[in-house]
Amino acid sequence: MKFTDGFWQLRSGVHASYATEVRDVRLDDDRLAAYAAVKRVERRGDTLNAPLITVEAYAPAEGVIAVRLTHHAGRRGRGPDFEMPGAAARSAATTRTQGPTAELTSGPLTLRLPTEGTFGLEFLDGDGRVLTSAGRKGSAFATLDDGSHHMVAQLALGVGETVHGLGERFTPYVKNGQTVDMWQADGGTSSEQAYKNIPFYLSSRGYGVFVNHPGKVSFEVGSEAVGQVQFSVEDQTLEYFVIAGPTPKDVLARWTALSGRPALPPAWSFGLWLTTSFTTSYDEATVTSFVDGMAERGIPLSVFHFDCFWMREYQWCDFEWDPAVFPDPEGMLARLKDKGLKICVWINPYIGQKSALYEEGVREGYFVQTPEGDVWQWDKWQAGMALVDFTDPAATAWFQSKLKVLLDQGVDAFKTDFGERIPTDVVWHDGSDQERMHNYYTHLYNKAVFDLLEKERGQGEAVLFARSAAAGGQQYPVHWGGDCWSSFEAMAESLRGGLSLSLSGFGFWSHDIGGFEGTPDPAVFKRWLAFGLLSSHSRLHGSSSYRVPWEFGDEAVDVARQFTRLKHRLMPYLYGTAVETHRTGVPTMRPLLLEFPDDPTARVADRQYLLGPDLLVAPVFSDDGTVEYYVPEGTWTHLLTGDTVTGPAWRQETHGFDSLPLLVRQGAVLALGADESRPDAEWLDDLELRVFAPAGTGDFTRTVTVPDRTGAVAATYEVVREGGEVRVTTDTDRPYTVTVVGETA
Repeated sequence: MKFTDGFWQLRSGVHASYATEVRDVRLDDDRLAAYAAVKRVERRGDTLNAPLITVEAYAPAEGVIAVRLTHHAGRRGRGPDFEMPGAAARSAATTRTQGPTAELTSGPLTLRLPTEGTFGLEFLDGDGRVLTSAGRKGSAFATLDDGSHHMVAQLALGVGETVHGLGERFTPYVKNGQTVDMWQADGGTSSEQAYKNIPFYLSSRGYGVFVNHPGKVSFEVGSEAVGQVQFSVEDQTLEYFVIAGPTPKDVLARWTALSGRPALPPAWSFGLWLTTSFTTSYDEATVTSFVDGMAERGIPLSVFHFDCFWMREYQWCDFEWDPAVFPDPEGMLARLKDKGLKICVWINPYIGQKSALYEEGVREGYFVQTPEGDVWQWDKWQAGMALVDFTDPAATAWFQSKLKVLLDQGVDAFKTDFGERIPTDVVWHDGSDQERMHNYYTHLYNKAVFDLLEKERGQGEAVLFARSAAAGGQQYPVHWGGDCWSSFEAMAESLRGGLSLSLSGFGFWSHDIGGFEGTPDPAVFKRWLAFGLLSSHSRLHGSSSYRVPWEFGDEAVDVARQFTRLKHRLMPYLYGTAVETHRTGVPTMRPLLLEFPDDPTARVADRQYLLGPDLLVAPVFSDDGTVEYYVPEGTWTHLLTGDTVTGPAWRQETHGFDSLPLLVRQGAVLALGADESRPDAEWLDDLELRVFAPAGTGDFTRTVTVPDRTGAVAATYEVVREGGEVRVTTDTDRPYTVTVVGETA
């Protein structure tokens, strides 16, 4: 939200008060508080009829400093509040006074503020370098003529500093110059709205900032004040965390340690998912024809998903199969599972009035209510739909009980769709604030479903396909990019959204291969296949048309087969990366910024990514195969062709539909499985270690671990080259082969 009219003036109707002068500082062992007047105090009378801004600082975790700005402290906290499972029981900080300065230090991060005179905050890294600061207008509140009250903070941007993240945003990847509002919306991928609003940003200078407020947070990223990131909330209190690096990976590790690390998805979920699409016509015969058609064409399939119309029209959700279309759901699921498939079904948290569950929910009081005590309803999406109140433990258990019936029938996963259009003129069971619950609702929704899956299927077997999320939602993977058009432009905007989400702490991400709305041109579909099957999770899904590859020609079948089988071969490497994501919070699909933070070009690259630490992927966004991409420093080898390229350099290449830039970093040892037929094969059977050693005869050592399907270490290989000779030692007696790229093994 903008409060100023240019640099010098406030907008009409805005009255701002800035922390100006330190009047008192109080230090405890592990926290501090400062009291700042909003004007210069030259005489005693200046302390009358004027506010103070209270500034408190503490450390919720090592390397994280929280700053809380408060005008009036008497407002009752109604929640919800973000859960911080990694928060320390007490402040993880020490304090000291050094001359006219107070300091609070946590790990490699220090907050420094004056104990007298002009108010200001500086955040320093372990080397004493100022990462950012809150200066003359950095701690404030503003009142508007409409009666609203806003807390406002500004943190300085350095020259050349770039800002990333803020959730899954489809706007430009670098957020500088943008206004970004945290407000869940069902806006597709072609607008500034977002399904996943995460009030966390990552700076190229090696720190992160999280605004600890689940409601509407308005960011002005070098926009209102071009040298500042401003954020504001309509409240009496604003709390933000500054998170130390020094590297972007370190920032994400600290952030996800605090807010929750991603669960490890099951290995089978990394295979290809095929769906019925949304409004298409289908029954068991149609589904079987799709499944058998994939098998006949040699395209391995891991999961089949039933979208909305597995239930009867107007009755979403009643969680009952449409008996006119699926008269024998248990038998059908058993027949599909006999073909080696896992099953996913679509759900949402809305109960249409025609659903048999509606009366039950009304009777038990499980739905969100109006201030008058009625059930809140509207006709958008489903006629007379009500909203399950997940702040009520009984309503949550009731919702889970309906899903358990489906699990007992043979369902393995749920697509948790929707959860964004949450009203603000309602009453919640636990008294939650309406504005704060708008964004947070989806967190409760996804958690309820994920918790049920873990309880019924066991830890490591739970997986969602979720559209919306709030901060901390990375704990419940997987998330997909929502409704996009079937075009190259939408393919690129989907990637931008995924890159931004990954820099917000989300480790696993997917998208609709071929696009959702419309029917893609065969060229779009084939290019999107390669991109989708080199993402952490891969799903063929559309709206009004099918996405089986043969609908787009024989070559599309070949491309689907090739890249599905390639992904399966990559699974020892890819699942090892997933384990790293689970343990550290560093995402599986990585913007170049994470691996090359000192490369200015890597900071802005938004049409490519790294799949794990060693594979660079540059999707092709053209039907003629032309692709322009950036190669970071070092020698890289095309995995598909064996050609080498050296960076840093921009490249322009032309690729057929069976290819794209897929480069392996020099020094990598890729663990490749032999079984191309499934993602959860026995990876140690005839494992190949493909060594991309540095050129020449220099010494070279790499340790490779291959996980089992639980994420535990199944085998370790130490690859050493000395004097031009490569040798491998391992703790397993399983047979393996070694291929040294560019040399004779």
